[in-house]
Amino acid sequence: QDAQWNDIDYMDGYRDFTFDSQKFASLPSLVEDLHKHGQHYVMILDPGISSTNPRGSYWPFDEGLKRGLFLNTTQGQPLIGQVWPGSTAFADFSNPDTHQWWLENLQHFHAHVPFDGLWIDMNEPSNFMDGSKDGCPPGELDSPPYTPAVLGDSLSSKTVCASAKQKASVHYNLHNLYGLMEAKATASALIQIRGKRPFVISRSTFPSQGRYSGHWLGDNRSQWKDMYYSIPGLLSFSLFGIPLVGADICGFSGSTSEELCTRWMQLGAFYPFARNHNTQNEKAQDPTVFSPAARTAMKDVLLTRYSLLPFLYTLFHHAHLQGDTVARPLFFEFPRDVATLGLDRQFLWGRSLLVTPVLEPGVDSVIGYVPQGIWYDFYQGYSVNSSGEMLKMSAPLEHLNLHVREGSILPTQKPGTTSEATRQNPLRLIVALSSSATAWGDLFWDDGESLDTFEQGSYSYLVFNVTQNVFTSTVLHASTETTKVTIGTLSIFGVQKPPSKVLLNGQEKPFSYLDNQVLTVSDLGISLSQGFSLQWL
Repeated sequence: QDAQWNDIDYMDGYRDFTFDSQKFASLPSLVEDLHKHGQHYVMILDPGISSTNPRGSYWPFDEGLKRGLFLNTTQGQPLIGQVWPGSTAFADFSNPDTHQWWLENLQHFHAHVPFDGLWIDMNEPSNFMDGSKDGCPPGELDSPPYTPAVLGDSLSSKTVCASAKQKASVHYNLHNLYGLMEAKATASALIQIRGKRPFVISRSTFPSQGRYSGHWLGDNRSQWKDMYYSIPGLLSFSLFGIPLVGADICGFSGSTSEELCTRWMQLGAFYPFARNHNTQNEKAQDPTVFSPAARTAMKDVLLTRYSLLPFLYTLFHHAHLQGDTVARPLFFEFPRDVATLGLDRQFLWGRSLLVTPVLEPGVDSVIGYVPQGIWYDFYQGYSVNSSGEMLKMSAPLEHLNLHVREGSILPTQKPGTTSEATRQNPLRLIVALSSSATAWGDLFWDDGESLDTFEQGSYSYLVFNVTQNVFTSTVLHASTETTKVTIGTLSIFGVQKPPSKVLLNGQEKPFSYLDNQVLTVSDLGISLSQGFSLQWL
């Protein structure tokens, strides 16, 4: 567990930048304790600012009013709607002065509760009234000649009036940008407060937002079909340039079941953004409430995710650099294979790890498409040679099918129970040989949280290659971070015949070779900052 999250329950009367001094009196010490264990704290924030407190008792509203930072009606008064705290005004993030006020509010709160990331919600913006407490004025902004088929057949349904005035323009022109502008203000505030990379998850999004935030797929239900629908959601947001995306694991509303939650934890461990989130007053769904068998299955798949963090992190580096997808539809990698075009029950991580989850109850197998070529079982390394076909895979409750594509090299790490603990452990490189016995992979490594590490050169980048029975690790760029990490094990899948010896930089090394054609060389103890070669004869 890397993070503890809080929904609106922590607030005092659901007001932003407050916490309940009765029920959450120990929140500051809880956060301090999380930090001691290398964990993080993320809380929710809404853009609706409570407007009915006695004057002088709630700084965020008083100050926002004084500086003129809220959406206004056509009459030039703050537009008042209703959200969780009751009557609210809405922050105008198209105004740069609002960004400064947002920062100051977050600074005040951070002094009491030193949060690490922010979860921004209700930012469509969402309103429990249609338009405002006074409705919306007549006119073509609020009642255009053509209304799209939106909820309630009105542009102001469950949001603010399209005629509302913002600094940059009328709300009609800015509505779809509201979440993006809030994400930008929030990311900027986090950078100024923490001096580290900002972590923001937003409900409302717009193209280019991947630069400022990730996204969760909103309020889903604890149902099998919702688990399935999350995959097209995941892949769509990857295409939109928002790679940090996931759905509420085990479902938000309704009550989950042990089987559904176990299968969802298996799928969710492969959401780039993995978070189990539940609504109030439903059955608990954290791993500890289930049977030992379900708990073990959940823990195992989370540890599998943690072991793959170096690979996942490298994929995010490529997403940062050139807009690559992280969770990837199969047709991206196999565009000429028409069978991949409609696949929405499986996905890839990068170009080389195929995830085939179970999406229905009461089964112990799953049918998945395996594109043409050699694929290796991630756990045991045995090969599957596919002609490009649907294959039935064994899938007991404790098993998630993962396959590694031929010709790839995955950097993995012995998992810990947090990413900070995992980072200290030795690496294991998994080599999946192609039919011509070649493979390629890479690894990006930095401190994981500093700003602009790539741009400033404080990172390491390694390329791994196999050709003619020689594995080579080449350090293309080095930083001090990598001297602390070692490569412990090399596992090579698809070695056709038993080697007689293995040489590490010319020196003989003990090895094991199993009849599933996996060659393993352990106890390498090589610093990540050093290139090396390993040959098998």
